[in-house]
Amino acid sequence: MNMIRKAACVKMLAADESELALINQYALRPLKAEEVFTFRLAACNNQVDRDFEHFSDAALEGFAKLYPGKSVLLDHAWSSTKQTARIYAANVEAQGEVKQLVLHCYMPRLETNAGVIAAIESGILRECSVGVAVGSAVCDICKTELTTGWCDHRPGKVYDDVLCTVTLDKATDAYEVSFVAVPAQPDAGIIKSKRYGGPEEPADPPEEGDEEKLARAMQDQEEKRYGGF
Repeated sequence: MNMIRKAACVKMLAADESELALINQYALRPLKAEEVFTFRLAACNNQVDRDFEHFSDAALEGFAKLYPGKSVLLDHAWSSTKQTARIYAANVEAQGEVKQLVLHCYMPRLETNAGVIAAIESGILRECSVGVAVGSAVCDICKTELTTGWCDHRPGKVYDDVLCTVTLDKATDAYEVSFVAVPAQPDAGIIKSKRYGGPEEPADPPEEGDEEKLARAMQDQEEKRYGGF
């Protein structure tokens, strides 16, 4: 299945002894609190997003196991020169019915990183995009598995007073997290079943107002301002 990108945002985090113990599992020598800058990413959750998709609780738990050790990049550039930080822990936090994946990240306090750290602390670098993969995408109306087939329902449309959404399940990979200027929706406009890896389906004719909706969605930032975590 193709990589799915969802929004995330940054929160500060203190590097206490328990955090340092987790960080030092990845360091080649024990690091001290004054040597590292730590932060948390409010990543994907189980709520329906602008793609009319939502992760299952099980998928979030799966990502929490897959993400530790993965890199934090700049602009989804898979290059060592764009490697900015490392994820050293991940967990799922619940606030009522909302469950959210939270990633703990660190970077060394070096002269070369000073600009990035200052940008995070000042709120300039705040938006992120999380790249993951899942093995299942199910239409919530007819329960069709979209990784192997397709149905006539379209996410975001209403059928008999029921909004069509897609449940993303079975976490298969967590690639990276990237700082981005505007975390737009990279897959906007493609046929959903192809995105999920299923067979190609006939395209619907555009409906009146679709272009305006698409333009507005592309202008909106992808990230949601998560609070209270």
